[in-house]
Amino acid sequence: MTPEAASRETEALCRRAPVVPVLVIDDASKARPLAEALVKGGLPALEVTLRTPTALDAIAEMAKVEGGIVGAGTLLTPKDVELAKAAGARFGVSPGATDALLDAAEENDLPLLPGAATATEAMHLLERGYTVQKFFPAEASGGAPALKAIGAPLPQIRFCPTGGVSLSNAPDYLGLSNTLCVGGSWVAPRDAVETDDWQRIETLASEAVSRLS
Repeated sequence: MTPEAASRETEALCRRAPVVPVLVIDDASKARPLAEALVKGGLPALEVTLRTPTALDAIAEMAKVEGGIVGAGTLLTPKDVELAKAAGARFGVSPGATDALLDAAEENDLPLLPGAATATEAMHLLERGYTVQKFFPAEASGGAPALKAIGAPLPQIRFCPTGGVSLSNAPDYLGLSNTLCVGGSWVAPRDAVETDDWQRIETLASEAVSRLS
């Protein structure tokens, strides 16, 4: 998969809903009902971060949910890409980007949303052909004002800001011309997942769609 093709796919994915839930899953048995609640609430694209031993199993379970599009986040190495693809991930997300990681994503036909925090990083990815990128860590890197400033000289790049994004500040990002969607964890609070409160998660997803679309 070429970088240009990857960017077309990630752009289409980002346009499906205003929020991509960023999920840290400790118990794979929770994965399927969690995905069902988020999809029912209107958020079909789901990012499962590879930060727990059960992440790959969770991706495999979420891949079975009708209407869902599960991806793997926190991809750091070529091996991460291979394991994520084998588990059923349909896209990948990385906090940054290395040539080895980009090569692996392209070789494994896994559409990648690569991370950038500076103009230099964004330009490096653009030079390679990635016109859709993750702005991370969004709030720590200056928030919406910083993303707006980066967008001025680089209008051909579209972003999914992630990191410190919430329902309260998401509109600041989504109001920018270079923002397609945001990544956020607030739609799936840890306590709600631990107590199987799927209705609360569905409600939070629906609220995000109604308030941010």
